[in-house]
Amino acid sequence: MSKTLVTIATYNEIENLPRLVEAIRQNLPAVHLLVVDDNSPDGTCQWCLDQKTRESNFDCIIRSGKLGLGTAVLVAMWYAMEKKYDFLINMDADFSHPPEKLHELLAAMKTEQIDVAIGSRYVPGGKIEGWPLYRRLMSRAVNGFARICLGLRTRDNSGAFRCYRVATLHRILAQQISQGKIRSKGYSFFEEILFLLHRGGAKMVEIPITFTDRKFGKSKINFREAIKAISNIFRLGLTRLGL
Repeated sequence: MSKTLVTIATYNEIENLPRLVEAIRQNLPAVHLLVVDDNSPDGTCQWCLDQKTRESNFDCIIRSGKLGLGTAVLVAMWYAMEKKYDFLINMDADFSHPPEKLHELLAAMKTEQIDVAIGSRYVPGGKIEGWPLYRRLMSRAVNGFARICLGLRTRDNSGAFRCYRVATLHRILAQQISQGKIRSKGYSFFEEILFLLHRGGAKMVEIPITFTDRKFGKSKINFREAIKAISNIFRLGLTRLGL
């Protein structure tokens, strides 16, 4: 197996994380895992520290507090670049991203010279289960707006379930990450990363997945986050136009 890192950003996910780690191990037994936790008070933080002592292929980074999902993923990307992994797979902690699709994301990276494989809800074969209508409409609106503003050809630009070629991340993003030039901290981070990679010539493919709403814990996204995401996408669109 190529050197692959699965990364998970967490805050208060003790009901999900232990089961998710077990499910990942069932699908990719030899993969390395990294959890970036924002000092969860519900026991997630301590579970990660304990797991690190029990498992050689498990690592965790505990941050001082809630610093934003985007910054957590950037920490994971930098870790993957420093450790010279071949591939980085990012996924949510709440089982919304199916662990059984990990193989397909990796296979897509190896059959072609693909730089990013996206677990997509919005290509044929992809679907969403458990979301109310307003969440579906909000997600569709943000994704459509991103395609128009940022010139992206991919259909699911806001999802976090992705496999990145680490050498491509290093080539296109390393300088911007080190200089703090990636501005999105929340959910618009995923559109910004795709925009920067697309502008840098990265080749992308979408793999259909079934996205399932979380059963345990509380979602961190809300209407305010969606409005902030649209605002950040609009700002990125202006940079695309040179404004």
